[in-house]
Amino acid sequence: MPGSAESTGEYRGKLHPSVARVREAVRIALADLPRDTAVLVACSGGADSLALAAATAFEAPKLGLSAGAVIVDHGLQAESGDIAATAAEQCKSLGLDPVHVRAVEVGDAGGPEGAARTARYDALRDVAEEVGADVVLLAHTRNDQAETVLLGLARGSGARSLAGMAPVAGILRRPFLELSRSTTAAACVASGLRPWHDPHNDDPKYKRVRVRHEVLPVLEEALGPGVTEALARTAGLLRADADALDVLAAELAETAVRRTDGEVRCDVGLLEGEPAALRTRALRQAALEAGCRANDLTAGHVAAVDALVTEWRGQRWIDLPQGIRAVRRAGFIVLAPGVTP
Repeated sequence: MPGSAESTGEYRGKLHPSVARVREAVRIALADLPRDTAVLVACSGGADSLALAAATAFEAPKLGLSAGAVIVDHGLQAESGDIAATAAEQCKSLGLDPVHVRAVEVGDAGGPEGAARTARYDALRDVAEEVGADVVLLAHTRNDQAETVLLGLARGSGARSLAGMAPVAGILRRPFLELSRSTTAAACVASGLRPWHDPHNDDPKYKRVRVRHEVLPVLEEALGPGVTEALARTAGLLRADADALDVLAAELAETAVRRTDGEVRCDVGLLEGEPAALRTRALRQAALEAGCRANDLTAGHVAAVDALVTEWRGQRWIDLPQGIRAVRRAGFIVLAPGVTP
């Protein structure tokens, strides 16, 4: 119960190591924020987010920050409203305030996992704007990072996708990327918290679940322990490389990509002599500016547009997501809805 030795993470008079670790991770993630900053915890009621909620409720006031929570009800299960209400009560009992429950409608664009993720992130940003929160904390762990890297490999994605989830992305922060899922579960037990287990986390129709329960165990058995940690470490290394390349590509796009009269135009002469790593990033940015959605724009799409620059043989056009086309015209790659040569 709140206030007991168990609920505060103490074990035989000492702070349980798992509780110490999750609190330290939150403290580090919030340390640079000015006093009076408003922080929200995204909490589903699962072990990871409940451990994050408890650690934030403990650490934020010590740093002079206000801390609340937001629970997104995806409406994908019959009892989802009750689950969201329980998570909200748990957050309130920890001392988080305000606590908001936001119901969303999950579409079908990007598959069930992608659609739910889009709806969730949109809701988190909307609530943050409504309440004036500057930071939203997410409870992704090292295990989630490893799964993300494997999913990126399976898609044949580039370095940015293989870099996994960033510790900081706009208003979003992920304090637990260096912690294992077992640590957050242990912190909940030590603190007397009762997390909810989402049955979707065991449903093999979801790719991430198959990676978690089938692929990673096979890799651990075949290659030895430490695969999860190695994949997460690889993501960090690739992120540093990808960040540097993105800066250089942005500089290239400043000179080679222009938006005029509803079209995005890329100067072939300025692009063709550049390294592929920079050229393709600039072309991807051009496609996004033309109206393609990031989740739908694949490496294959970008490679096809790049071929208009480096392997031009009179191709007519390349069809891209959201009805955008790319054509080569008079020394430019032109991207716009329905554009023709």
